[in-house]
Amino acid sequence: MTTIFTRIIEGELPGRFVWRDDRAVAFLSINPLQQGHTLVVPIAEIDHWIDLDPELNAHLAGVAQAIAKAQQEAFDPVRVGLMIAGLEVPHVHLHVVPIRGVHDLDFANAAAHPDPAELDDAAARIITTLKSQGATPGV
Repeated sequence: MTTIFTRIIEGELPGRFVWRDDRAVAFLSINPLQQGHTLVVPIAEIDHWIDLDPELNAHLAGVAQAIAKAQQEAFDPVRVGLMIAGLEVPHVHLHVVPIRGVHDLDFANAAAHPDPAELDDAAARIITTLKSQGATPGV
């Protein structure tokens, strides 16, 4: 069965993309933990991160790092957290989240109904910052 992430990647469902290349995409979470919360997702449907081949794993980590550097500049958090939980969707995804503390990584605090204008602004800030840092986000 096709995952919700594949449906987003293929354009069947909307997504606020900040990165796209031949192996991975990154788009904003629809239930962000913090402003700018981004998911880095392989295009291939792989359920568990331990099943990633080492090259794809390294690629996803590199994309996550580029996104994190952009978030650090765009949102000025204390840190940018990286988390792989994998329970909510059976398709590998890395959560890249600007944080002030570990409590900002608690899914109980996810925004249920985020303001679409704030999501659009966060995506634009990440894309603009990625480009200013020399990254090629492909979106």
